[in-house]
Amino acid sequence: MTQPHSIADPVERERLLRLQICDIGRNLFNKDFIAANDGNISARLSETEILASPTGVSKGYLEPHMLVKVNLDGEIVEAADGYRPSTEVKMHLRVYRECPDMNGVVHAHPPYATAFAIKGEALDKMMMPESVIAMGDIPLAVYGTPSTEEIPDSIMPFLGKKTAVLLESHGALTWGKSVMDAYMNMERLEYTAKLTFLTRMIDGERELPQHRIDELVGLRAFYGF
Repeated sequence: MTQPHSIADPVERERLLRLQICDIGRNLFNKDFIAANDGNISARLSETEILASPTGVSKGYLEPHMLVKVNLDGEIVEAADGYRPSTEVKMHLRVYRECPDMNGVVHAHPPYATAFAIKGEALDKMMMPESVIAMGDIPLAVYGTPSTEEIPDSIMPFLGKKTAVLLESHGALTWGKSVMDAYMNMERLEYTAKLTFLTRMIDGERELPQHRIDELVGLRAFYGF
């Protein structure tokens, strides 16, 4: 399926991106990755503009007209009456400014991953082939006060190296070459956290042998990661 960010016509690209962001919002809400009006989603619209979910709105009930258009400095370019970007869009903007090849960002509070974030523990055990190939370890970004530059600063060490981080005592942030990639990284992150929790419950947590991990890392380029 053609991804919206690859469509040449800017009007059609924006229309499809608005619809896709709303679909992702419903998925996050229905999977209990967010509650109430938590979380935010964005997609790169052009070299200088992004579309972002608005503040104060449940992502499970997003509609295309609600999304706001901002530039890479966070200034509103276009917004319907009554809608404005979340102050947490700063995290998204930092990704876009530092990683020109990244076109989507998702912030959510998936329960298992957020539990590890609250505990202050990275998800760094290489236990499952698919996780090793697609993501590798998921680091922990040090705590920062929401809506400030502290959180964007905390993710800086991982930009250009990772596509997912836990935000200490807060939740998780993922990004990707499309907004759908960013969303799928959030699913992978939460699945990794859930498996980590469950294997510990049965005293079965164990990593793959290092030579097997090295083999899997070598397959990343083949699978497009």
